[in-house]
Formats: sequence, C-alpha cells, structure tokens
Amino acid sequence: MTVDAFEASAPGPRQTGRDALNELLADGVTWGDSAQWLSVLPEGSVDLWFTSPPYADARAYSRIHPDHYVEWFLPFGKQMLSATADTGWLVLNIKNRVAKSGPLQGQRHPYVYELVLALQQQGWRWLETYIWFKPNGVPGRFGPRTKDSFEYLYAFAKGPRPHFDLDAIRVPYRTTPEEIERRKLDTLGRRNTDAGFGRDRTRTYLHGGADPGNVVTVPQTYNQHRGAGGHTAAMPEKLAEFFVKACSPAGGVVIDPFAGSGTTAVAARRLGRRAGGLEIHREFVHAAHERLRRHTPDHTEVFIDTAP
Repeated sequence: MTVDAFEASAPGPRQTGRDALNELLADGVTWGDSAQWLSVLPEGSVDLWFTSPPYADARAYSRIHPDHYVEWFLPFGKQMLSATADTGWLVLNIKNRVAKSGPLQGQRHPYVYELVLALQQQGWRWLETYIWFKPNGVPGRFGPRTKDSFEYLYAFAKGPRPHFDLDAIRVPYRTTPEEIERRKLDTLGRRNTDAGFGRDRTRTYLHGGADPGNVVTVPQTYNQHRGAGGHTAAMPEKLAEFFVKACSPAGGVVIDPFAGSGTTAVAARRLGRRAGGLEIHREFVHAAHERLRRHTPDHTEVFIDTAP
C-alpha cells in the first residue's frame, strides 16, 4: 500500500467532540484525513455514514493493495462504530477487483468479502446487501468477461433497531388503479400456498406504494462527472439519495469519510439532512464546495426492482 502526498499533507482536526462535528457540518466537505478526524467525533453523533471508499488498487489517487485492504480499512470502521448513533448505519459502496499479480492474478480478489466479514466481527450488524445496477456501465478490458454492470452496497447497522423509513423509498404499484380499488374491497384475507407461504391480500395496496427491492438501478450520467473536479469515480446523486431517505431521519447527521467531490453531502443536504464529509485530496474539496454552492441535482432517474 502506498500513501500519496495528498494523504500525508491533509490536516487533522483543530477541535474535538461536538466542535469538530459542527465544523464538518458547516463546511459540507472538509479537507482532512479521516484517520485523524473520526476518532475525535462525539460518540453516538452520526445517523448515517454513506461512503464509497477508494477501491483496492484502482485509481491513480489511491493505491491500496487488495491484500492489505482489510487491514487499512478496519481502523476507520472501529472509529465510525463509536461515533454512530444506536439507530445509525454504515452503508458502504465498494467493488471487487481482478488481481493484477500474485497467485490470484486474473481472478477476482476476495478483499470485499473479507472486509464485510471483518466488519461484522468488529461489531457492525450486516443487515443487507444491495446491488447498484448500472444499465449504461462503461465497457472495459476485462479478459474473458462481460462488462461490469453492477456494484455492491453493504448496509451495516450499529444496533438491533436501526432507523429505516420504508415509506420514503416506496415505488409505484405495478398494477392498474382499478385493481387497487378492487383489492381494497377484498374481505377474504390471507392466501396461503401449499408450502404455507402467503400474505394478507386485503392490505396489499394500503401503503401508497410497493416495497422496493434490493436492486437499485441508477444510470451513470454525464452530469455526475461534470463539476467533479476531475474525480473519475463520482457516484450519481440518486444512488446516495436512496439510502439517505431510507437510513437517516429528517434533520439527521450524514457523514461521508471519503467524500470525493461531495456527492453524499449534496444529496443529503437537498433532502434536509445535516451533512458533511472528509476528503484528503484538496482539489476534490474545491470541486465539492462549488457543487454545494450550486446545489444542482444531476437529473438522473432512479428505478428500483419491485416484487410482482
């Protein structure tokens, strides 16, 4: 693993506790090293960490060898766990890699799976795995493979009763208005299969929308890279919005410890959360501040798979 000049020169916090947190929330994205900042944040102060950390051995601005990735990330995980509210979450967007050398050369490296298990052992409650489906994923040279069209998002909770607002992410029913009205009049109740499974049909359409699936379809767009200060891995704002809506309360605290060009902060602030982030590369911080000043959405659409 190499440590670049940006990481070495990024400043640490000047304050601790609530003052440090308030500085992050005021800045939107702060130029600083998360390795130094996370340990000074107040215990139980963050409702949601939504982040896409540097992928292993993937970008010129960060070279973390996959063999050492878990060792590199776990100190961040420990510090975030301490600063998370009992009802809070860590949602981690991360992608596995094809090993470039060593005994696994040409194969998928298991560092992502190793990290998930290590975080669970650290005390995080691994509750769900989401798939970010990218219908317009960029083709690449992957050898005897199709193009990468999805990435993982792993959702970890701190406590047994995390905040989760299903109503905020419901999707339109996939049926006609006439069928919805007819079903409301159904008095026969639960339908069970021979295997013993079923549901109460009288309550199917009472929620205003269907439960979303755990496959979230968000296209990559031109606008997600425009204004990102040269950041080559900017995520679409709609992806962040989905998890901010579901996993943080109105007015809650959302922090991205690997903020990049500020996508999480932009999306969370638009949704009425108090948001901040940390980024070690100063040029990306400048781009993030410009995005926060403009507060302009990227105009992508989000589609979530629903049950029939």
